Amino acid sequence: KGKNRVVIHLDDNDPARMNIVLNNASGVLDYFREKGQLAEVEIVVHGPGLHMLRADTSPMKDRIANMKRSMDGLEFIACGRTMTDMKRLEGKDITLLPEATVVPGGVIHLIERQQEGWAYVRP
Repeated sequence: KGKNRVVIHLDDNDPARMNIVLNNASGVLDYFREKGQLAEVEIVVHGPGLHMLRADTSPMKDRIANMKRSMDGLEFIACGRTMTDMKRLEGKDITLLPEATVVPGGVIHLIERQQEGWAYVRP
């Protein structure tokens, strides 16, 4: 069978929600791996959710590093537009965790993934 592709959406700076998002991602990857199937999971963050992937403010640094190292098919996607807005508001560069990949717009990325047939989850 083809790959199981899931995009998980985070847009708020709540550590409890961040944990739920990370739990969902690991649960999806574990489920399909146990069935002998490949899976891809992207966690897409924008707005206040970007704090999960910021090097200076993330409460999830260690967990994200461990997940990225131990789970194939997992990507952390950061909104470039949010980064630009935060840089302007805070007057400093925004540095992300090394596990993060930047896309021009998080919402646009979510739309494109859904148009490509990815399942959408917003815990």
